[in-house]
Amino acid sequence: MKKLALTAAAAALCATPALADLDAARALLERYSQLPEFTPPGPAFDARACMADQSIFVIGLSSANPFNVAISQGMLEAAGHVGFRIRDWETQLDPSQWVQGINTAVAEGFSLIDLQGGLPPEFLVPQIMEAREAGVLVTSTHNWDATTQEVPEFMDGAANTDYVTMGEIMAAWAMVQTDGQVNALVLGPDEITPTAPLRDAIIGYLRDNCPDCTTSYINVPFNDWATQMQPAVQNALLADPSINYVLPVYDSMSQFIAPAIQIAGSNAKIVSFNGTPFVLDMLREGDIVEMIVGESLGWVGYAGVDANMRLLCGLDPVGTLNTPAYIFSKENVETAGVPASYNDGYGDSHIAGFKALWGVE
Repeated sequence: MKKLALTAAAAALCATPALADLDAARALLERYSQLPEFTPPGPAFDARACMADQSIFVIGLSSANPFNVAISQGMLEAAGHVGFRIRDWETQLDPSQWVQGINTAVAEGFSLIDLQGGLPPEFLVPQIMEAREAGVLVTSTHNWDATTQEVPEFMDGAANTDYVTMGEIMAAWAMVQTDGQVNALVLGPDEITPTAPLRDAIIGYLRDNCPDCTTSYINVPFNDWATQMQPAVQNALLADPSINYVLPVYDSMSQFIAPAIQIAGSNAKIVSFNGTPFVLDMLREGDIVEMIVGESLGWVGYAGVDANMRLLCGLDPVGTLNTPAYIFSKENVETAGVPASYNDGYGDSHIAGFKALWGVE
C-alpha cells in the first residue's frame, strides 16, 4: 500500500507543469542594469615603446553601418593616445573591397590587419594567408562569440564578444515581462558571423528556462532588410496574433520591424542588442521598442586596439573584449543622450582605465 501511495505521489509530481525560472532571469537583468565598470584585460605595458614601429589597418564589415563606424572611431581615438599609425578602410559590404583592403595593407607595409565588426573572414582565406605569408598579422575584433565559436586557424588572433550573454539578457527580459508566457519572433541575418550565437542563446534560454515560452525564427539577409524585413514580420504577426515579442538579434533591424508591428495592429514589443543611437531614440520616444542591451562601441574600439597591441608586442593574447553589457529601458535611456549616441550612458571608466594600462596618462 505504501509503495502504491509513493508511486502515485511521484506520478503527481511528474505531472505538475514545470515553472519558468523567473528568479534567475530577474537576477540576470539586475546584474546588467548596473553601470559598467572597467576591468583590465591584462597586465599594464608600455604601449608607446612597443608600438613605435607598428601599425594597424582596420577593415570593417561596412562603412555604411554606424555600428562599424563607431568601433573604428574608438580604435582611431585609442591609437591617438598611444601615437601609432592606423588606417580605417572604407567598404560597402562588398567582398571585393575587403580583398582590396587586405592587398593595400600588405602593399603599404602595415603590421596588422583587423577584420572588424562581423566581417566574415572565411570569405577571405586566400588573401588572409597571403598577408600572413608577407609577415602581416591578421586578427578580428567583435566577430566571434567568446565561448561557443572557435577562432579559425587561419587567423592570428581575435578579440571576441560574449554574445551568448547578450542573447540571454534579451530572452530573460521577455520572460520577466510576460511572467513566463513568451511567444517570440526571433530574426537575424544568418550570413553575419555573430548571428548564430545570439540566435541560439535567445532560443536556447527560453527553451531551457521557460516551459510555456515559444519561439519562431526568420532569416533575413542583411542586403534584404529594407525590402524583406517588414513583410516578413507583418505576415508572421498576422498569422499568429499571440506573438508578444519580436527579438531581432541586431537592433538596427528595428526600423523595418516597428512599421510592421503598427500595420499588423500588434501589441508586440521589440527587445534587441547593440545600442544603436536611433533605436535608443525610438525607445525613449515611443512604446514599441521596450529594451536594448547595449555596449559602448567606443569601449569596443579601445579594447580591440588593446588586444591588437598585446599581440604585436609579444604579450599574452587577450581573446575576450572587456566590454560589459548594459540594459537600456525607459528608466535610464535618457542617459544615452538626447539624441542618443553610441557611447553616452555607459560612463567613461574605460578611457582612464586603458590609458593607465598603456602608460599614456
